[in-house]
Amino acid sequence: MRVTLKLATSLDGRIATAAGESRWITGEAARLEGHRLRAAHDAILVGVETVLHDDPELTARLPGRAVDQPLRVVLDSRLRTPATAKLARENTLILTAAPPAPVGAAQVRQVEAEDNRPSIPAVLRALKSVGVASLLIEGGGQVAASFLRAGAVDRLEWFRAPLLLGAEGRPCVAALALAKLADAPKFRRLGAAPAGDDLWERYDRL
Repeated sequence: MRVTLKLATSLDGRIATAAGESRWITGEAARLEGHRLRAAHDAILVGVETVLHDDPELTARLPGRAVDQPLRVVLDSRLRTPATAKLARENTLILTAAPPAPVGAAQVRQVEAEDNRPSIPAVLRALKSVGVASLLIEGGGQVAASFLRAGAVDRLEWFRAPLLLGAEGRPCVAALALAKLADAPKFRRLGAAPAGDDLWERYDRL
């Protein structure tokens, strides 16, 4: 499975202010490219904190074009996704470390846990079992860090807006628990291009 991590951040790698304000850090052109990325993947994944804070639809919306919608995937350790959430419907798979229970019309599946959270290898196995060959991660900093720590990210699609949010802003990647610089995940830049006022950078894992 090919796993892509999409980041939309300030220049200093923040995805929201300290108060959680995040709409919109990047501009319309970058968001359109984000929808094209969604349409090009079999599944889109976020964590439950994104569901609780933003209540996203995770659909691919392209002007004048009908799109086969990707599977929406939620990592939800304690099964906190509300039945009223926009993702609590068909074509959504909730992966949890808790005993499964109904959440609207979404499919709920328990997977192996690590530190009381869905294990990333178990998540990838579950997605492969339902035919997912390409995964786009749009989750917050904790989800991004989980996949990076597991060495599961093949590509970065990074949209940087020309603004600074400072150290109090929410980082795009949570703690990686690195003991030394040599342990850091490493990527090779494929290219960079403007997306409106923002910069779109692409990286492959070394």
